Amino acid sequence: MTTQHKHAHGHGHTHGTVDPGIVATERGIWATKWSFFALSVTALLQVFVVWISGSVALLADTIHNFGDAATALPLWVAFLLASRPASRRFTYGYGRVEDLAGVVIVGVILFSAMVAGYQAVNRLLDPQPLAYPALVAAAAIIGFIGNEAVAVLRLRVGRQIHSAALIADGHHARVDGWTSLAVLASAVGTWLGYPLLDPIVGLLITAAIGRIVWQSTTLVLTRMLDGVDPDIVDDIRHGVAHTDGVEQISEVRARWLGHRLHAEVNVAVHPGLSITEGHAVAVAVRHQLLHSLPYLENAIIHVDPIHAAGEDHHRVVHHTHDGLPAHSHA
Repeated sequence: MTTQHKHAHGHGHTHGTVDPGIVATERGIWATKWSFFALSVTALLQVFVVWISGSVALLADTIHNFGDAATALPLWVAFLLASRPASRRFTYGYGRVEDLAGVVIVGVILFSAMVAGYQAVNRLLDPQPLAYPALVAAAAIIGFIGNEAVAVLRLRVGRQIHSAALIADGHHARVDGWTSLAVLASAVGTWLGYPLLDPIVGLLITAAIGRIVWQSTTLVLTRMLDGVDPDIVDDIRHGVAHTDGVEQISEVRARWLGHRLHAEVNVAVHPGLSITEGHAVAVAVRHQLLHSLPYLENAIIHVDPIHAAGEDHHRVVHHTHDGLPAHSHA
């Protein structure tokens, strides 16, 4: 017996009058819009200072800020698509577009690291005087404030709606803020008579971006490969175990589609229960999961009698097809 739960759609189980998935998507759109605006303004202010000062460190920071602002665009598109209902072709909806946006974000971060690194090495080999160090310092402070504000916004909303792409972008903005402080240090060093600090700080910024590329790639690709935090599986087991009528939990699977979780759970019940009673247990299980995991979009509950619990009991032992080995299908 298999029971499926779709959160707040069709015959699903709705809490209140607003689908939490829609609310989460709208929050993601709101965060991407404001972060794009804030970082665009910050980068434009820095462009003027780069032009008159010739600071490589500030140029690297500015390029990265433009790249960071640009990453809001694919996220924006992803959240808009995620708000669309499932179709006959895309039966799970469009949540995976958000994960693809995360791949684009990682690519943009990597490109900005390469550009910043090239500029820093070029200036290290061919040093140039830094004009207006005080103005560069002021631009660096503006960069830090703008990036930190965006980082707080992205991380807070990303964690609220469980969006890996938005969280990655938030960490990206936070490191950008730190690199702006590094630019401030290079300006102070130049003012004190150490001009090589400017390209050296540019290289340090490049290294910091590279670290973020690695972290963001790990996070995004884990989602793309249907990886989840083991704590989520533990939370699912914990919620199901506290449901009356469940004798055993055999298999638990979960994966993210964008910022919404999908789960499949196999539970065992007393063999004397009727089909109606077994169905009631499945309904109770999904209801418990709904309350335990507010980011759950869909849950499929499979019910077995306790003496045949687990998927091992559903395998066909002597089944061949078109000359393929046993248990195989074309």
